Amino acid sequence: MEALIQSEVFQNAVLGGTLTAVLCAAVGYFMVLRALAFASEALTDIGFAGATGSVLLGWNPFLGMLGFGLATVLALGTFGHRLKGRDVEIGMVLSLALGLGVLFLTLYGHSSATHASSGIGILFGSLLSLSPSVILTVTIVTVAGLVVVALVFRPLLYASIDPGTARARGVPTRLLDFLFLFLLAATTAVSIQSMGVLLAFALLSGPPGAAVKLVRHPGGAFWTALALGVGIVWVSLGLAFLGPWPRIPVGFYVATLTAMTYAGALVRHRFRSRAEPEDHHHHHDREVSDHD
Repeated sequence: MEALIQSEVFQNAVLGGTLTAVLCAAVGYFMVLRALAFASEALTDIGFAGATGSVLLGWNPFLGMLGFGLATVLALGTFGHRLKGRDVEIGMVLSLALGLGVLFLTLYGHSSATHASSGIGILFGSLLSLSPSVILTVTIVTVAGLVVVALVFRPLLYASIDPGTARARGVPTRLLDFLFLFLLAATTAVSIQSMGVLLAFALLSGPPGAAVKLVRHPGGAFWTALALGVGIVWVSLGLAFLGPWPRIPVGFYVATLTAMTYAGALVRHRFRSRAEPEDHHHHHDREVSDHD
């Protein structure tokens, strides 16, 4: 076990997974507040098309994902605060991106069996085979993303919770909209590198969504999202490397734990929401009784 923990494969998986989880939670928290999960899903599918198109041309997949993502951001950013009501338009973009991704993946996979397995890696990630170049990319993007989030945390939070009031008070909401979408595109691109298309969206939406249900204070919810994201990845890696079922992929554990975490948070939130009106009613009855 000690040799396994000290192996480069395990250490790279822990480092890459931790960095990805932190960045996804930090950016995903604002995504949940802005109700842009559908736009995020479109970005992951567009990243899939960019990655498969890049490898088909012999380019770096990250550059393709980032390029496609930034182009989409420029298109989505023109809607500004009206983006929430553009589900049909976003759905059309998502469908087109999926179609292109499948086409590129098919063309790439037909050339050799190795290429076919590489295409599957884009979908499901390659956390257990991260190269030093991917680790470097994930580290740079994560550090840069967290620095940006730290610098604009308060105005971005304000613009995410109450954009109308923030705009009236002079907060540059349009600029923050573009900045956030760029952050989301970069996060999606780098997450696909380590986690794959399917798990990138799970980490972007699951831990932050659960944190918002569990914690009301914005600061507390933000840190809870980070803790949940990192915890899910660590437990998943522990089960994959040290658990009783060694052949089960890490992605299964990540997806399952993310779903269980969100489901648990949702159940707790509903029970708390039901209990509060009753507590308020009993408190009101006591006040009336004391007054009489």
